[in-house]
Formats: sequence, C-alpha cells, structure tokens
Amino acid sequence: MAAKRDDQKQAGKGGKGGKGGKGGKGAAGKGSKGAAGKGKPKVRMADLADRHELYEASVQSVSHEVEFLATAFEELVGRKPVSLREDFCGTAAAACEWVRSDRRRTAVAVDFDPEVLAWGRAHHVAALKPKQRERVRLIEGDVRSAETGPADVTVAFNFSWWTFKTREALLGYFRRVHAALADDGLFVLDIYGGSDAYAEQEEETDYGLFTYVWDQHRFDPVSARYICYIHFRFPDGSELPRAFRYDWRLWTLPELRELLAEAGFARSVVYWQGEDEDGEPSGEFSIVERGDADPAWIAYVAAVKGSGRRGGKG
Repeated sequence: MAAKRDDQKQAGKGGKGGKGGKGGKGAAGKGSKGAAGKGKPKVRMADLADRHELYEASVQSVSHEVEFLATAFEELVGRKPVSLREDFCGTAAAACEWVRSDRRRTAVAVDFDPEVLAWGRAHHVAALKPKQRERVRLIEGDVRSAETGPADVTVAFNFSWWTFKTREALLGYFRRVHAALADDGLFVLDIYGGSDAYAEQEEETDYGLFTYVWDQHRFDPVSARYICYIHFRFPDGSELPRAFRYDWRLWTLPELRELLAEAGFARSVVYWQGEDEDGEPSGEFSIVERGDADPAWIAYVAAVKGSGRRGGKG
C-alpha cells in the first residue's frame, strides 16, 4: 500500500509541509496595498497577517493526513477507525477534518496552549456543522495526563513529540499513549532526518502573498538539542520574525522505534516517502524495511498496540 499526500514540496523539514497553490489565500490579510490615506503610516502586510492562517497554508494538509490515517489503520489493524485523539493539536485542524470526513467519526484534541485552542474553536470548530461539532472535543491540558477515553488512533504530528528531550520523558509519554489507546489501537508519528536536518540554515518557500521560512537555527551535537523557528516574509518587505519557535531534541528513527517497543507496542512500521519520475518527493508513502540515505527525508512511524494484521512489513 502507498498512502498519498500532496503536501511534500517544502524543502526545509525534509520535504514536510507546503501545500502548493494554497499559500496566502487571504492569509496575508486584506487591504495591505498601501496607506489608508495621505500622511498616514503605510499598513504593512505583516501587520495584517494571522500567523495561524499562514502556518496552515504552508505546513499542514489535514485532508491528506486523515486519508493516510484511515488507510494505514485498515492496513495494519484490519478495520475502519472511528475515534481519533490528536495530541499537540494546535488549532485542532486535523481533529475537525476527521469528524468532517465521516459522520461516524469522533475526535478529541489536546494542547496546553489556551490561545491556539481558542483560535481553533473560532476558526475550525465553528466552521463545522452542528452535528459535527458534537463529535469533536478540545481539551486544554498536558498530553501526558489528559483523560480522553480509548482512541482507535492517536497522532503526534508536525514533529511535536520532539519537545521531549530525554529518553525517560519520551518513554513516559509513549506509555501514556499506549495505555489510552483501544486494545487494537494505532499510534502514528511523523519524523524527518538526513544530513540536511543537522545543518544550521534557513530555507525559503514562496507562496505568492508570503514566503515561508524554515530556520534550523541551532543544533548541539552533544545533546541533540535543536532550536528552530518559522518566519513569514512579505512582498512589501515586512516580516513576522519567529512567528513560531521550537525547542526540540532531534530524535532518530531507531531511537523512536526502540522506545515504542519498550513502551509496550507490539510492533512498529516505517512509511517512507517515494520519488516521482523526476526524483522529487512523490507524496506516496509505503512500508519499508530499509530507507535511502537521502540528505532530507520524511517518514511516518505507525505503532500497533495489539498484534494487528500481519500484512505489512516491519
């Protein structure tokens, strides 16, 4: 099976993010072409921009994430998933897309940031139909202690789990996820790597009304501590510097899978992204036992709580 995503053109973060053609659709704000009147200060595009809209336009593709989750769950578990828990949910875009995609589906989204949850309620939950809103719940809290009931699928996307910098802390989180899953549940994470991931560099992607900048600002090879930022720059020369900040540990695939096994998961598999005929990321993810030594790669890891279906490799 090859799961399909169309958002793999962003070079920074190993090909993650960036939905071509969608960037800046209203994200940079309206009425940003000049001064409101003679002698008045010019209104800058950055002053009118919403950082959450810009982030979602350049980084997320929740419809394809939801499609991938449903396909991977059926392949590895052997039934259709119903309930989703979105950890580190931010604006809860994925949770809302999950309930929108199927009238049987329910979702719980957990994050400790009240500001971003409020934005998600105002923009995503409010946009749902009344019956859909009844099937999604946003929780302000720590993903390690939030009580949500058993979920078919738990996700930690956009490398959010890298916030745990020690083996003890990450193992503790994985054990909590394992305990909160349904007996045949699935835990899915994304990860990137390759030699480019260790470089202190900025990479830009132009979305027309704004430029997305992924800034790998500092990496310490002794501790693997990793400081990154997202900046947004605009055609009028204005900028939203450090719109998002990340203080992470750069974990590796072997470390991740070893900790998942220690946390009690029966097995894990790696979904690796393939290439198209031009050698560019294809958006197709397939289960592999070995990957290519690309300078920038992205993968999903899916960990099965129970025995699951043995059809996939891993």
